Amino acid sequence: MVGEKDFYHGLLFSVEAVVFGLLATFFLLYYRGIGRQYVSYWTVSLFSLSAHQLCLAIETQLTDLSVIALEKVLLTVGIQVSFYFHLCALLLGIYSAVSKKSISKKITNSSFILSALFALTATLLYGFEVNEVYNRFYLRESLPAFVMGCSLLLTAFYLYNLPKKYFSAYVFIIYSLIMGGRYVLFSFLSIVLINEYWFRPLAEVLIYFDLGAFTLLAFTMLIWMQGAERSIATSAMNKAQYLGKHDSLTGALNRQQVMEKLPLIIEKTACNQQNLAVFLLDIKGFKFVNDTYGLKVGDAILGEIARRLDESIFLPQVVGRLSGDSFTFIIDGVDEKQQAAAIEHLHGLISRAYHIKQHKVLLQCSVGYCLYPGDGLLAEDLLQKANLALAQAESQNVATVKYKTGMQSHGRRLLAMEKEIRDGFENNEFVLYFQPQLNLLNNRIEGFEALVRWQHPERGLLQPASFLPDIESLNLLSELDSYVLERACQTIARLQKEYHRRVTIAVNITAVEFQDPKLIENIQALLFKYQITPRCLDLEITENVVMTEIATAMNTIVILQNMGIKVSIDDFGTGYSSLAYLRKLPIDKIKIDRSFIEEVASNDSDLTIVKSMVELSHGLGKRVLAEGVETEEQLRVLRNIGCDAVQGYYISKPIPEEALKKYFAR
Repeated sequence: MVGEKDFYHGLLFSVEAVVFGLLATFFLLYYRGIGRQYVSYWTVSLFSLSAHQLCLAIETQLTDLSVIALEKVLLTVGIQVSFYFHLCALLLGIYSAVSKKSISKKITNSSFILSALFALTATLLYGFEVNEVYNRFYLRESLPAFVMGCSLLLTAFYLYNLPKKYFSAYVFIIYSLIMGGRYVLFSFLSIVLINEYWFRPLAEVLIYFDLGAFTLLAFTMLIWMQGAERSIATSAMNKAQYLGKHDSLTGALNRQQVMEKLPLIIEKTACNQQNLAVFLLDIKGFKFVNDTYGLKVGDAILGEIARRLDESIFLPQVVGRLSGDSFTFIIDGVDEKQQAAAIEHLHGLISRAYHIKQHKVLLQCSVGYCLYPGDGLLAEDLLQKANLALAQAESQNVATVKYKTGMQSHGRRLLAMEKEIRDGFENNEFVLYFQPQLNLLNNRIEGFEALVRWQHPERGLLQPASFLPDIESLNLLSELDSYVLERACQTIARLQKEYHRRVTIAVNITAVEFQDPKLIENIQALLFKYQITPRCLDLEITENVVMTEIATAMNTIVILQNMGIKVSIDDFGTGYSSLAYLRKLPIDKIKIDRSFIEEVASNDSDLTIVKSMVELSHGLGKRVLAEGVETEEQLRVLRNIGCDAVQGYYISKPIPEEALKKYFAR
């Protein structure tokens, strides 16, 4: 017969089991939404605690069973295993939350297996011997209390020694100290004073004490999660602002910020009546490094170069990365002697050995420079002249060249290159490769992005990095855009005629072309000439294209939309406006820049940024495509957060038109 006190204890344990089960369910839903590892551990901890309280509730109602009855032993196994699982998951979650490191599955599984074996040993040892009452009690009550108490006291010590503590950490410290002391004290008293008349009433008081303590634990977890997400969101915002001004690979200022900062430095230098030296550095043979050691080693070296320049003893006013392996280094207050010292210093910085992933890499650089005010007064003029000097240094294979009036070598090379490029347009040497875009809703290819390559008659197939800078310098970007646009329309028409398939092809449009008043007229002419539907054409523009002339861009987008042509924002998140104007643009889709995707599966800040972009875009009725997807894990994360489509090497490398035809012929 169950006593009244046992009935109320059972009821209390049952209520606790339900409450902790509901909290665990909430944690589970939260984990599925954000994927934080520590949340998964705390979910297991709360579910284990719920199971523990449920087993205790059942135990209070089975007073008529023998202490060695099989049913009671099995119930004790449940009590012990759930207790140690609760503790194990709690500690793993705290470590994961504090260290922000991912704990491997091997360590996780080993921890829970050891906890289960420990619990089984404590239960089954003396489990079926009638006369071993005290030994059973010590193993099932005193030992768990001692383990829990010591673990919580060590946790308090660990959290107290953290260099940076949030409010939730202090709450955890207080909780761990109080509960650690409670369990250690109970363990001691249960061994030496178990037969005292007041021990049983003390144990009953602790039932109610633990109810409040466990509830405090659950809410402390909630406070921790809220604080952690706020911290991650703040970090993500700071990173987004940082990426808008700095090169994402090296941390140096990007080209746009160099152009914005240099005029301010010039103004300050003029007020102080000083001069300014603008150096441009280009790393020799860096393509060989990427081809030989791999892109990751190359990226690490670029980061090291930027760090060395930034920490220079010359205290540079600006360190920027202008393009792939080209950097700018600007210092003030230099005379001729200091110029020579700075040049020697720069070559010394670059030529010092790079030790990356057990590779020793030696590099050299070409340097071109000019001076303010002697060589120019405007930022753009100074950078252009430093670039002319750099071009001469590279063409003549000398280490350093200072700009001189009448320097024409770069111009002559560009003139020769202009003839080759125009011949390339005329002879259809520029060819299109197509990278598939995968729809994550139906797992089908929804379109392709057209990427230009140059099938040079002498140098073979050239990547864009080999010729786009020259095309930009020659102001031929508009001609290239028109060429690519027409070739894309030709491909759409051929596929439609030969395979009766309407294929959407995305084409990048530069600012020069997008702001051309004849753009709309030219597109209409192409649609009519090749008899293709406007919905097969997707024009991709960058944020900065829009922000250059907002009113003109908005008007052009509206006209294109009314024609039925889709317009997308490419490289979203890297511009200086980003989210502010998105709600006003009548665009169909945004493409999240690959710099946010690279670490989306391993970096909480990148995940938060991308997730926010997806949610915001969906809220405004825009589709989202992530570019640069190169791993299965990235694809899984993007699918989970609701991204609509993806493209990247994991889906497919860019393919020539012949391969595209074979795809549709299947």
